[in-house]
Amino acid sequence: MLIVTGGAGFIGSNIVAALQDRGKTDIVIVDRLRDGIKWRNIAKRELRDIIHPDELPAFLEAHPNDVDAIFHMGAISATTERDADKIVANNFKLTTFLWEWCSRHSARLIYASSAATYGDGKQGFTDLFEQDELAKLQPLNAYGWSKHATDRRFRRILDQNGFRPKQWAGLKFFNVYGPNEYHKGGMRSVVSQMYDKLSAGEQATLFKSHHPDYEDGGQLRDFVWVGDVVNIIMWLYEHPEVSDLFNVGTGKARSFKDLALAVFAAMGKEPDIKFVPTPEAIRDKYQYFTEADMSKLRASGYDAPMTPLEDGVRQYVQDFLATDDPFR
Repeated sequence: MLIVTGGAGFIGSNIVAALQDRGKTDIVIVDRLRDGIKWRNIAKRELRDIIHPDELPAFLEAHPNDVDAIFHMGAISATTERDADKIVANNFKLTTFLWEWCSRHSARLIYASSAATYGDGKQGFTDLFEQDELAKLQPLNAYGWSKHATDRRFRRILDQNGFRPKQWAGLKFFNVYGPNEYHKGGMRSVVSQMYDKLSAGEQATLFKSHHPDYEDGGQLRDFVWVGDVVNIIMWLYEHPEVSDLFNVGTGKARSFKDLALAVFAAMGKEPDIKFVPTPEAIRDKYQYFTEADMSKLRASGYDAPMTPLEDGVRQYVQDFLATDDPFR
């Protein structure tokens, strides 16, 4: 049995699709579907069960020897969430519980960390997993802190007693874009939001730069196609001997202007961009550069090429956003 928490969400539903492409059908999704369109992310899937996160501990205790791997993507991922108690319960405590359960039952755990753990990036973006290196990172919001606290907790456990799942991998996702993110509203990727604006005949908008080293729209991010993210996760699943904390990006930062131009090109439109001031509420903490150091994952044996930005955006726009069925 395979369990995917957050399995109806963005990355989780893409994992479920990839598993089924590989002939896996004994899949349990753990998620809160609520109202809206989230259910459509899994509408095409054959599933063993769908359970609420509150039911997960009891479900696991009822199946102590049946679980091969847990892909733990479920979390409160909004960087604007201010309820720290809620974040701790959903992000830190649940992930810790799953680590301990998988360790007791010889199951595997692949869980979502985040590039938000790097904070303002002054310490770089290298996925070092030693206590002294982790201690240098200072996340800028409660979401990033919860993921960082989890990584540090697991490092302490490994150092103290080695109590660990059969395989484990923490994944620091950078700026992921692709199908099945539509339920995320204002937290969708810039590609998805810009496509909606341009389709409605509106002008594309990007933030002005308030940093002398960057031009307007020149702020840099590591934008990574969700298909590459899932390929990395599937590779880890197929290589149970590999365990570590890994960055998941392309290793090459690109500008928001590059991203916008790729959307225009994919839609066959002439570029028309308006630059607006970065909101003062986030201006002081706004990141101007992120770029994943992918050397550790490469050294572990992952050698597949990453999708160039223009190719990923074109695939997203033309194969999903511009179709009658944008869901994977």
